[in-house]
Amino acid sequence: MSALDFEGLNVWFGEGRDRVNAVQGASFKVASGESFGLVGESGSGKSTILRALTGLAPHWSGKIRVMDRELDRGKGRDRAFYKSVQMVFQDPYASLHPRQSVDQVLSEVLYLHGFRDIEARIERLLDDVGLGSAFRFRYPHQLSGGQRQRVAIARALAPEPSILLLDEPTSALDVSVQAEILNLLCDLRAEHGLTFLMVSHDLVVVAHMCEHIVVMQQGRIVEEMSVSDMRAMRVTHPYSQSLLEASLGYRRAQL
Repeated sequence: MSALDFEGLNVWFGEGRDRVNAVQGASFKVASGESFGLVGESGSGKSTILRALTGLAPHWSGKIRVMDRELDRGKGRDRAFYKSVQMVFQDPYASLHPRQSVDQVLSEVLYLHGFRDIEARIERLLDDVGLGSAFRFRYPHQLSGGQRQRVAIARALAPEPSILLLDEPTSALDVSVQAEILNLLCDLRAEHGLTFLMVSHDLVVVAHMCEHIVVMQQGRIVEEMSVSDMRAMRVTHPYSQSLLEASLGYRRAQL
């Protein structure tokens, strides 16, 4: 069974002469338990797909199915949707309320989703993301970028979702902590049986995290491939080839 199924997805902003077609005719499936990547340069439409899925980009056509349930374009997302689908945003500095402690952030989510054993769940969530109870009553300004992103991941895990949407989850972090967060996500996926849909412009990150990817250019999917094909340079579209060559050139320069 597919966890996510996009069929002929179009997403746009504005109307008439001001209309911008951000995604055009995107179709792909994400299997349950899979880690799937959306790659491409900035403005290619990757994050817009996540926003259409979560209701943050309301103007779309085509079909989106979550666990074989088709989403209604005319309605917002209900509690059942947000219990099964959660998102980790790019910027941990903007995604946490500056006046809410870690305890308040997690308590609020757990309360809204009807959990009663909130104390025990907060302790377990903090342990799961490698922070521990010492961080429970700290505020965002008392945390590093990596610690903030761990809190954001804990918040996303709180409703016990089956699907996590990862929008460039490490791009705003120092290089020294990026690998820690990526390895944490891999461990959590294995432990909780999660499905990942990950947006990234970094092919090295995608190769580490994902089994399959689609490459996007100017709002369209130009190629779909397995990560093993990508590693072996078995790509067909010139844009995919240019992304790989740029990635290899960057890595050589770093060496």
